[in-house]
Amino acid sequence: MDFRIEKDTLGPVEVPAAAYYGAQTARAVANFPISGLRPHPALVWATLVIKKSAARANMATGRLPAELGGVIVRAADEALAGGFAADFVVDPFQAGAGTSHNMNVNEVLANRANELLGGQRGDNAPVHPNDHVNMAQSTNDVFPTAMRLAALRLADGLVAALDGLIAALRRKGEEFDRVLKSGRTHLQDAVPIRLGQEFEAYAVAIGRNLAGIEQALPALRELGIGGTAVGTGLNAERRYIELVVAELAGETGLPLRGAANLIETTQNMDPFVALSSALKGVAVNLIRIANDLRLLASGPRTGLNEITLPALQPGSSIMPGKVNPVLAEVTDMVAFQVLGADTTITLAAQAGQLELNVMMPVIACNILFALEILQNTIRKLTDSCIAGITANEARCARYLDESVGLVTVLAPYIGYAAAAEVAKESMRTGRSVREIIVARELLSAEALGRILDPYPLTSPGVPGRKE
Repeated sequence: MDFRIEKDTLGPVEVPAAAYYGAQTARAVANFPISGLRPHPALVWATLVIKKSAARANMATGRLPAELGGVIVRAADEALAGGFAADFVVDPFQAGAGTSHNMNVNEVLANRANELLGGQRGDNAPVHPNDHVNMAQSTNDVFPTAMRLAALRLADGLVAALDGLIAALRRKGEEFDRVLKSGRTHLQDAVPIRLGQEFEAYAVAIGRNLAGIEQALPALRELGIGGTAVGTGLNAERRYIELVVAELAGETGLPLRGAANLIETTQNMDPFVALSSALKGVAVNLIRIANDLRLLASGPRTGLNEITLPALQPGSSIMPGKVNPVLAEVTDMVAFQVLGADTTITLAAQAGQLELNVMMPVIACNILFALEILQNTIRKLTDSCIAGITANEARCARYLDESVGLVTVLAPYIGYAAAAEVAKESMRTGRSVREIIVARELLSAEALGRILDPYPLTSPGVPGRKE
């Protein structure tokens, strides 16, 4: 590889000759070969949008010459269109607060801007990465603002994915509304329930999770940009602070506003804790639903087999014909990862000191990863699993008829103790509850038929009695 020599405040540094990044990025690449990962594309997008908006705001105040600001904006537009993607290279696990990431973007834009003005990569003139691209900024207000913008962008996709999942679950609730089955508590026979009621309950739970996410978003729309190093706004004009927020709102289409207290916004990461907590709620319910689907579809001969999931791929390298609930399984794995991300975010958010939380890079890495894998998983679960579920009605009916839980329906008529005796006999002999009730003459066949009329058993009230 060919190299050029650049200098920063620590001295000369070798930089790949073809790279648009510069000395500080090269140091970061050498210092942090941690995960082999690159910055999340949403974080790169957000940082580029900030640089573009800052250049426009600084030109509007008259501080940044139009000739220099114009090429910074042009370079940012090229990068936003997909250019220089290979030059955003700093590992997510990097120096505290995200200085290396910020300088990576500053250097790429400065080098491209200088090229546009006829200069060479590495010249740092006439456009300088710190003096011009980073004008009126600090990593300490740029990075948390980029985190907010990136999270908001990905949250839009997650909200849409959750809306789709809720709709799919509700459709199954309607489709399966007349499918009667045995309920189960403690994995034991319980009173009857409709399969559609189970799916409608899933939809309600996910709807509540969605509301939790939406409640967490407004705090992310409050930006600390303009606070610079510690939130006091040193080296940033008051007009710039107003202008850069307006530019960001126009560029992103998001309802953004400047934070009321820039110092507080620089210090605290609790908006990300709130969002992560909401994602944790989604993950917990997804695990529950996925595990229910695995149980309900278990078998096909030796399990419950009350529903059939779409067959997506062969399930075994040794057992021919085996088909596994692969999307339910991957949903569990992704949800476990989200729970782990929440723990990391919580620990990192409480680790800030005084005017800054230097753990922001790991918070950004985990919140953006969680948002991305959740929405991708939910879309696949919705489209390739939930939408194609079918009910095995005969199996559901058989379990219901054989369920010992039916004695609960009869307890108001024959008493708890007698009902318990019927249950014990049913378990001992294998005879159905219906057979034993008739044989013991506890109720007439006509009364039993009225009481055990299936559909009313899944609604409020005492079966067989008029309200």
